[in-house]
Amino acid sequence: MTELQHVAFLDTVHEVLWERLSAAGMECVHAEGTSREEVLAGALALCSGVVLRSRLTLDAELFDAMPNLKWIARSGAGLENIDLHAAEARSIQVYSSPEGNATAVGEHAVGQLLMLLHKLAAADRHVREGGWDREGHRGTELESRTVGIIGFGNMGRSFARRLTGFGCRVLAYDKYVSGFDGEFGVEEASLDAVRAAADVVSLHIPLTEETKGMVNRDWIAGFGHPFFLLNTARGEVVQTEAVLDALDGGKLRGAALDVLEFEKRSLEGLADRPVALERLLAHPLAVLSPHVAGWSVESYRKLSEVLADKILGKAAM
Repeated sequence: MTELQHVAFLDTVHEVLWERLSAAGMECVHAEGTSREEVLAGALALCSGVVLRSRLTLDAELFDAMPNLKWIARSGAGLENIDLHAAEARSIQVYSSPEGNATAVGEHAVGQLLMLLHKLAAADRHVREGGWDREGHRGTELESRTVGIIGFGNMGRSFARRLTGFGCRVLAYDKYVSGFDGEFGVEEASLDAVRAAADVVSLHIPLTEETKGMVNRDWIAGFGHPFFLLNTARGEVVQTEAVLDALDGGKLRGAALDVLEFEKRSLEGLADRPVALERLLAHPLAVLSPHVAGWSVESYRKLSEVLADKILGKAAM
């Protein structure tokens, strides 16, 4: 007889995941308000699985308070709030669902890029304020540009796929992935090659100790000519002050940021409002959105469907 699996939902996700796990015989419980202290006190000691987004950070201490934990389902792509080494040491399987929101991220990045190239945000504000300066809002075409993609996983590939109809040249660099030359018309390239040729750089990399603060003054200075920067990855990959100085100094032609280094660890809002953030909010060459690149109506369900497929596929083995 199969042992009953207890699954705690630590964050709100699409109900299809609850429905499919329950239909498979798992006992699902609401734990969206459970605090770290309550977990440490044994509130989830019986759980064999947990579902979360970013509200809690799961580390060795919490794992020790969940001795029956067999798997973690992270709704989304980033795994920075899970201690993967501690999970592996305890044979805890970690599932994520980047396939579920890759389309949304790819489309959002294209939207960001078009906003920058065609000055759409500035033009909208200008007309609403009573202006009609056509020359001041003349755009530039994507077709004549070279786009550099940093990171060629699910998100980078999604962005590349959606660029295929624009006729632009696309270079992609990934430190840990190779053999994708020609995929969606992409040229597999070194970082130096991207730096030499790119008019646009789009970031699609996870937040790790290696990538935290990666986009700094030296990193930006390494590019051969001014470029547009897109970030739909994680805010802490980019140093905001470096971006602002590059915008002011002409090294960056524009920046579209869906994520900010000032976000809370839960990614639900801003932790504080330093001077750099106020500068960014006022900057005419910056386009901002509240960490919604992967947050579409469709992706909300797909994220849960992907997790259900992975969890139940593993359970059936």
